[in-house]
Amino acid sequence: YAEHKVIIVGLDNAGKTTILYQFLMNEVVHTSPTIGSNVEEIVVKNTHFLMWDIGGQESLRSSWNTYYSNTEFIILVVDSIDRERLSITKEELYRMLAHEDLRKAAVLIFANKQDMKGCMTAAEISTYLTLSSIKDHPWHIQSCCALTGEGLCQGLEWMTSRIGVR
Repeated sequence: YAEHKVIIVGLDNAGKTTILYQFLMNEVVHTSPTIGSNVEEIVVKNTHFLMWDIGGQESLRSSWNTYYSNTEFIILVVDSIDRERLSITKEELYRMLAHEDLRKAAVLIFANKQDMKGCMTAAEISTYLTLSSIKDHPWHIQSCCALTGEGLCQGLEWMTSRIGVR
């Protein structure tokens, strides 16, 4: 079977590892900051995704590109309350999209922490990240709450629907 490589990126504390383990076990795993990466295989309707959850601390972001080769999907996890750092997320997103190794990658953006008071909506985040300007990559933004798993299935469904679409 074909294995589809996915990288899960985003700033530290956005919820990447929590999302990975929700996919894997449908349960909340108490995580500590990821140094390096976690990798797990997730199978959705006979589709195999190899998901790399990459640490998001500033010191680690420069090494993200070592994971890019053969990546089919980028999952960008956004902390919907962290308005201060959204500009950094935006910068990292466009830096990734410009990278040669990711030119064929589709982008799923999870607007995480939608259960929190005062969070930005997916629409606000979409506007801030000017997602409508992304023409050469398929993309989708999905509100979610990593702790409850809400919205995560919809995100995976979008990914499975993209496979084989070129």
